[in-house]
Amino acid sequence: MNEGFVLAVTIMREAIDEFRRFQRDKEVNSQLYSKLTVRGKVQVKSSDIQVGDLIIVEKNQRIPSDMVFLRTSEKAGSCFIRTDQLDGETDWKLKVAVSCTQRLPALGDLFSISAYVYAQKPQLDIHSFEGTFTREDSEPPIHESLSIENTLWANTIVASGTVIGVVIYTGKETRSVMNTSNPKNKVGLLDLELNQLTKALFVALVALSVVMVTLQGFVGPWYRSLFRFLLLFSYIIPISLRVNLDMGKAAYGWMIMKDESIPGTVVRTSTIPEELGRLVYLLTDKTGTLTQNEMVFKRLHLGTVSYGADTMDEIQGHLRNPCPQMQSQAGGNNASSTPPRKAQSSAPKVRKSVSSRVHEAVKAIALCHNVSPVYESRAGVGGEAEYAEADQDFSDGNRTYQAASPDEVALVRWTESVGLTLVSRDLGSMQLRTPSGQIQTYCILQMFPFTSDSKRMGVIVRDESTAEITFYMKGADVAMSSIVQYNDWLEEECGNMAREGLRTLVVAKRALTEEQYQDFESRYSQAKLSIHDRALKVAAVVESLERQMELLCLTGVEDRLQADVRPTLELLRNAGIKIWMLTGDKLETATCIAKSSHLVSRTQDIHIFRPVTNRGEAHLELNAFRRKHDCALVISGDSLEVCLKYYEHELAELACQCPAVVCCRCSPTQKARIAKLLQHHTGKRTCAVGDGGNDVSMIQAADCGIGIEGKEGRQASLAADFSVTQFRHIGRLLMVHGRSSYKRSAALGQFVMHRGLIISTMQAVFSSVFYFASVPLYQGFLMVGYATIYTMFPVFSLVLDQDVKPETAMLYPELYKDLTKGRSLSFKTFLVWVLISIYQGGILMYGALLLFESEFVHVLAISFTALILTELLMVALTIRTWHWLMAVAEVLSLGCYVASLAFLNEYFDVAFITTVTFVWKVSAITMVSCLPLYVLKYLKRKLSPPSYTKLTS
Repeated sequence: MNEGFVLAVTIMREAIDEFRRFQRDKEVNSQLYSKLTVRGKVQVKSSDIQVGDLIIVEKNQRIPSDMVFLRTSEKAGSCFIRTDQLDGETDWKLKVAVSCTQRLPALGDLFSISAYVYAQKPQLDIHSFEGTFTREDSEPPIHESLSIENTLWANTIVASGTVIGVVIYTGKETRSVMNTSNPKNKVGLLDLELNQLTKALFVALVALSVVMVTLQGFVGPWYRSLFRFLLLFSYIIPISLRVNLDMGKAAYGWMIMKDESIPGTVVRTSTIPEELGRLVYLLTDKTGTLTQNEMVFKRLHLGTVSYGADTMDEIQGHLRNPCPQMQSQAGGNNASSTPPRKAQSSAPKVRKSVSSRVHEAVKAIALCHNVSPVYESRAGVGGEAEYAEADQDFSDGNRTYQAASPDEVALVRWTESVGLTLVSRDLGSMQLRTPSGQIQTYCILQMFPFTSDSKRMGVIVRDESTAEITFYMKGADVAMSSIVQYNDWLEEECGNMAREGLRTLVVAKRALTEEQYQDFESRYSQAKLSIHDRALKVAAVVESLERQMELLCLTGVEDRLQADVRPTLELLRNAGIKIWMLTGDKLETATCIAKSSHLVSRTQDIHIFRPVTNRGEAHLELNAFRRKHDCALVISGDSLEVCLKYYEHELAELACQCPAVVCCRCSPTQKARIAKLLQHHTGKRTCAVGDGGNDVSMIQAADCGIGIEGKEGRQASLAADFSVTQFRHIGRLLMVHGRSSYKRSAALGQFVMHRGLIISTMQAVFSSVFYFASVPLYQGFLMVGYATIYTMFPVFSLVLDQDVKPETAMLYPELYKDLTKGRSLSFKTFLVWVLISIYQGGILMYGALLLFESEFVHVLAISFTALILTELLMVALTIRTWHWLMAVAEVLSLGCYVASLAFLNEYFDVAFITTVTFVWKVSAITMVSCLPLYVLKYLKRKLSPPSYTKLTS
């Protein structure tokens, strides 16, 4: 009966978890998409999409499966998509439609051509794709090669326009699914430890039975009595432990969800709340988890002057007064260089020179970028009708900016806020609007895009009104410091900004004469046509321009951190949790955020692990790192792969000693590998925190996964064991709920074992007194009642116990450190409980036998009543902080027992129970069994109090 109940409770709880998961999957699978057929558009569920379908995806919709991009409503034949669900990078990616289908006059013409797409077999790598597009019905047949820029992977989001694609991979073959690992069933450490103890108890049970039979002297059919003893003592095995723990876990989950301080927290896996109390490593994603993914322009530095958030209005003032240069435009280039030279003579001119420098700097920031302003058309998107320019609304409220990187958008937004607005841009020109409302047009002559090698981008523009040609450039300080003219402030100011956690960009310009430009252009186009070493030759030509550039300004952009990230990380660090940041982002930004979020404290050195490609380099780098002490490690995903391949053990050992580790450029599978590596090498518990689809593998691989419901969708929070709404809630989740769940479950588990042991001890004493007879001491209802009605509620009320107030636990995170050693439940504490059980069981039985009068019935009555009282007193002894429900449970159980005495006349002699002798004998026995323990506990509290008592007193 008991076991059936145990299984039923467990199965029910697992079933509810499964059903919730099923509902969440159904919600995603039933999203509707438009499918293009010969008869027009049809709505289909995302689960019904098949390979070869033509699917239309609107702006801000999720792409349902991997597709080849056929056409778009945008004129340029390209669109931006957001890939943060796939690789965790926040910058938008530019995708290009297949030109053959993009050129078709209308949407319906897709069905009038005969063409096919060849795609390679499904692969893991999200950054590569090979395929061809062939149109057969034209003369000659058109072949186009397809690369990664013609693909739209599932789980990315369309950021501009409407796209039409042909589905090439679905379901398990999509890149995003191939990059997630299969979830494993998670079992908490506490459950494993209790299993170990249960095994030990089983061995004890067999041993005890064998001893009994041996003492009997193996008389008669001894194996039969061996089995009888096994059954008699079977209470040693705590069958009800599982039920109690499962109900306890459900209670913890309910408490977490009901906690007012962390609203919106959801427990998705109810089996592992105790894990939250045992964590040593916290693996966190950067984008969207630690940062909000919103860029804000913070600082402009001109060498002599620095403008911060509170002095931006001064810049506006400078821009409103047209600068002296603008009036003397006839002078051409030399006018721009004269004012600073004469500046020594009188005060007003100095101010003008600052003013002109502000003008130059702001203009450079407004021109040197890759941002396009986008206007929503008022007419509404009518099919793919090309809307007339007149329909578009050029007002400020209607403009949004699109770019591959959020940093650039922040810069252009800022120039708009100080008065210089980018109003339109196409491939050949840009238009700016000045504060006075004039429109300035610039012709774009050349564009040099940003690459991760050059770390800079440039643009050559011609001002339509003055025909001046200027080469503007901006980039990282590392790349730019050698290009700009000599100055004494750049390096220092970059350092200052980086310490504030700002991303810095250096902006410079160089005026070109018409001859210089023509010369450059002929060499540039020649280099672009060369067949061998094209990239090198082009770079060399561009570098000929990048000499002695005039340094204009230094900008600082901040990636805003989530609320209270710093105190939370500090709290976790004090709790002895080592924090690893795993991000898909670039090394510079990762290091920058690590500093600004105080993941790495101000005084700590940062060791940047140089890129390694083979065994020898890895060996040298590891040795170099070994010599450093107490410094944070920054390593890129590729170098990590190499080191793990050859020196897995050494790397793990070194990295685990670091106070903080940052891994940048990590793929989703690498994140999961790091989680597994830590579990495998340290045997400690790990926790993963993330918010995007690219963190799912890591969340499922870790012992405990926490998902944050952020801007990047709900994928991570659905796959996680716990889902929170903000990063700062993690502190309370671990310090308060994790800690108390573990402590409570440990107490509960050991108490349930104690309950079984004490009655088995009494049985053993009873049998040995009566010549090792295999006769049960308590029959039938008494035994069932003992395990359920009489003692279940008080024992289960241990779930409400707390050793310190939540506020104290949050204030002293050091308390959490003690738990990771696992001292609340170990063989030592378990042995203490075993000894207590044996002592109490022996006293209860011997006492009853000593004091019993002629009849055996009295022994039963005395010992059983004393047993129930002892159990209730023991619960009271174990509790650290009383809760009113606990008191209710104690009184209720006692009441139940007293009430049931009247009905148990087959076991008890009612006339005897009501006598005074019965009462004093029971009291005496209970006193002897419990008083010594109370005294011992009091002395232990006085002599070696636990760490938390020092805080509460």
